[in-house]
Amino acid sequence: MTFSWKPTRREFLGGTAAVAGAAAVGVAPFASAFGASYPDRNLKVIIPTREGGGADRNFRAFSGIWKKYLKTKFEPRFYPGASGRVGYEVYMGKNEPDAYSLIFGNMGPELLNWVVKEPESFKVSDYLYFGRVDTDPGCVFVGRKSKFTSIDQIVAEAKKRTLTVGTSRMAHPASIGILYLGEKTGAKFNLIPLSGGKNTVAGAVTGEVDLSVLTSGTVAAKRKSVRTLLVFDDKNKLGERLDNAPTINDHFGTDLPPMLSSRAFGIHKAAVDKYPDRFAVLQATFKKVFTDPDFKAAVKKAKGNWEYINYGGVEECAAYSKSIMKIGARYKSLLSGKS
Repeated sequence: MTFSWKPTRREFLGGTAAVAGAAAVGVAPFASAFGASYPDRNLKVIIPTREGGGADRNFRAFSGIWKKYLKTKFEPRFYPGASGRVGYEVYMGKNEPDAYSLIFGNMGPELLNWVVKEPESFKVSDYLYFGRVDTDPGCVFVGRKSKFTSIDQIVAEAKKRTLTVGTSRMAHPASIGILYLGEKTGAKFNLIPLSGGKNTVAGAVTGEVDLSVLTSGTVAAKRKSVRTLLVFDDKNKLGERLDNAPTINDHFGTDLPPMLSSRAFGIHKAAVDKYPDRFAVLQATFKKVFTDPDFKAAVKKAKGNWEYINYGGVEECAAYSKSIMKIGARYKSLLSGKS
């Protein structure tokens, strides 16, 4: 299966003019005056994954500092199920667009989910991401007891037989990474959704699958039981924590954009339109967290990877959304298991 489209890194990571209007919403000089009393109660945050995972860890580390600037508390509510669809349906269908409820999701997998199957009760444009917390590249890994010790061994074996690949969700940036590798090398891979990062790691460790793909931050935390063989990024930013694994482009001479998962806060577009003053407060206080030394300490305490913390506003989130959905569309049949 071949594709003629290749996104550039500038396209994948850069801003886009199309979102300039949205980015400007709520930054008028008078916004701070109108938003002076906001928020006057706690903010509810819908998290469309299980409690205790990577999203939960990032949310707690970030919100623990953000509350200092917003001067309110955050109330997380977890809605796992259907690869994130349940949480978004709850957020869009059962929460008022008043800027007192937010969603904290993983943009990559969740946007790819909409590529595979559009939401039924709302449009993707009915909400927008405004606050990126991190960019976490995908990687290829095996259990420490696996016979595979290099990505070249994986590719060589996958040219002889189809290898099974565990993934937390079919529609995932790391899934695209391994499909792209197969396309470029002639290796044959069969994606097996194992429902969540914990199960994906376990699949590789127990040998249930030949190898797995996942966000590298989660893999680095389990490095005593797994071995990383390839990183879908321009650089292996975690070095030894990812076994000094090579990057796909350096090792294979390819040109794949970084396959990043990215946790971010989102909000109803209707809330942005109706309450630009409140949205301005959210944007301004969100950005302050990244320069607060307590935030780095919180990330370290939560055993997160500071190297992946990466501020992004409306423009950056929109550029990421556009690019990941574009490349996802090229692999739609494979991500949906129909080909």
